[in-house]
Amino acid sequence: MFHLLHYGLMPRVVQDQGHKFETDELFRKLCEDSEIKVTTYRDKGPEDRSQRFVNDVKEGHTSVAFVNTGVNLMLQFFPPSGPTDKVTKEYVDFEKDIGKVVLKSRFIMNGVCVQFKGWVDIKRLDGIARLEFDYDLADQEDRMVRARIRDYEERQLKNEFSLALM
Repeated sequence: MFHLLHYGLMPRVVQDQGHKFETDELFRKLCEDSEIKVTTYRDKGPEDRSQRFVNDVKEGHTSVAFVNTGVNLMLQFFPPSGPTDKVTKEYVDFEKDIGKVVLKSRFIMNGVCVQFKGWVDIKRLDGIARLEFDYDLADQEDRMVRARIRDYEERQLKNEFSLALM
């Protein structure tokens, strides 16, 4: 592992993400439906805060906290490949339930690929959410790590071969 770290190849995910998600105490708490609160613009009045929250979500981001654990998350509502021109209904849905917005965000937390899924009441700025293991993103990350290790090992072999020829 030292060699991987030394050459800037430290993986973004742990080796057995599924096991960590299932056994880690924090993930076990966060995978249950839990109360959340929006954490942005606390210095503003309720109406201004609500409008700013809606604008932020439409732009593709917000911050929430899980009340039971105190975990704060800065969420982005885009595919893992990165921001797009427009936030899609897959990640932000204002139409599913009047007065609420349904949110989904995919990211890596503590070396594990997860999805945030939940909803927020637009006026009260609280709601319910949970984390789920993101099998698709975990598979993508695993393939990237394996490719980087394979490239690293090939470079090492080429270097050793070049030195042997000298």
